[in-house]
Amino acid sequence: MKYITFAIPCYNSEEYMEHAINSILPAGEDVEILVVNDGSKDQTAEIGKRYEAMYPGIVRVIDKENGGHGDAVNAGLSQASGVYFKVVDSDDWVDEEALMKILNKVKEFVRTESVVDMIISNYVYEKVGMEHKKVIHYRNVLPQNEVFRWDDIGSFHLDQYILMHSVIYRTEMLKLCQLKLPKHTFYVDNIYVYYPLPHVRTLYYMDVDFYRYFIGREDQSVNEKVMIGRVDQQIFVTKTMISMYELRLIPSKKLRKYMINYLAIMMTVSSILCIRSKDKENLEKKRELWKYLKKKDYKTYFKIRHGILGQTMNLPGRSGRKVSSMAYSVARRIIGFN
Repeated sequence: MKYITFAIPCYNSEEYMEHAINSILPAGEDVEILVVNDGSKDQTAEIGKRYEAMYPGIVRVIDKENGGHGDAVNAGLSQASGVYFKVVDSDDWVDEEALMKILNKVKEFVRTESVVDMIISNYVYEKVGMEHKKVIHYRNVLPQNEVFRWDDIGSFHLDQYILMHSVIYRTEMLKLCQLKLPKHTFYVDNIYVYYPLPHVRTLYYMDVDFYRYFIGREDQSVNEKVMIGRVDQQIFVTKTMISMYELRLIPSKKLRKYMINYLAIMMTVSSILCIRSKDKENLEKKRELWKYLKKKDYKTYFKIRHGILGQTMNLPGRSGRKVSSMAYSVARRIIGFN
């Protein structure tokens, strides 16, 4: 039995993918590692095949035409046989000690027939040049060492939202809710985390620093200059998330609040990128995005627009945009984002 499937989407990842693979290998035959080669033009496929030959039954290469990160995740999920599914980006890695603790817990779930829909753990910002690494934990928000539901959660801080790095989903649940990420689109990890939430019934939090999130490459998708250049994709992802659910129909009030606050963060990121681009066309896109939310879900729009983030992102005039931009810079330093 494979307890966890680790999917590693790879596109021209020859320089760093081995670190990601090697960090998971200590789990041995209990896991499968799917190296999803997304039409790479370098030695990614060859490296993957070498590991496949060295570790048959553990490492498997999935070769596909280029479709982007989300499509690579789709390919991994479609072929996953593990009880749980975890995405590890090719420039990131996992902590061995935390990996073994999580694996042992998963085995216990399976043995006692008490499999939960979502496992949450901590992640670490492995930011180049930072001596003290920022750890994102949830010990003040989520119950520890027990199965819980959405109504049992607390209030999340702005830098504490559940990202792809911190979540492990039950594979069958992801397949049943028909998760399918868009092709050729960046920032779809937000959809990956957001869309399954109403389908999650049971959760379990482990206070271990499992995922190591590397930040430092100039071409990285979370580099601010890169993000401004791809603001249309950020807006597309935000609109996609807005249109997924009528949030007033989400039965759990705490989950509903969490999802609204997640959308508020997405609206903030999209808005500030438009502002910092100093491009008139992008400023118009920002206005159109807020109109889109207002039309789709006025109640959610009102809550976000009149919340702290919404007010800061919509201050009038050039001076207002300057204040918004400064607020973003401060928040970025606090959160450790890009």
